[in-house]
Amino acid sequence: MTAQTKALIAAYYDAFNRGDTDAMEAMLHEDFEHHVNEGGVRRGKQGFAAFNRHMSETYRETLTDMVVMASDDGSRGAAEFVVNGTYLKTDPGLPEARGQSYRLPAGAFFAIKDGQIARVTTYYNLADWIRQVS
Repeated sequence: MTAQTKALIAAYYDAFNRGDTDAMEAMLHEDFEHHVNEGGVRRGKQGFAAFNRHMSETYRETLTDMVVMASDDGSRGAAEFVVNGTYLKTDPGLPEARGQSYRLPAGAFFAIKDGQIARVTTYYNLADWIRQVS
């Protein structure tokens, strides 16, 4: 089960790096929850799809230095990576976008249910990101 969970998480982030949000969304369980860094919880695939549309318009990001881990039973996983991005369009409540580049360590935790991703919880240092784009 560990190998399957690691492969699922790796495929999810491979799709992210290709900009293939449809492929990402196809890996999600019907009861999916997206726990946003310093934010609320988006429930369901539709909320995640709206989030992906917003992110695609506002940021261009590629993840590198990926390390994926999983529990022995495959029900939980985690990933650590570096976000390499460009701030394309001003996100409300954040600094003005002028095409700034940023590089930010980040991580995510996953819950797996029925071979699909049931939860993603993402963490990064927002204050560090704000310093980089200000």
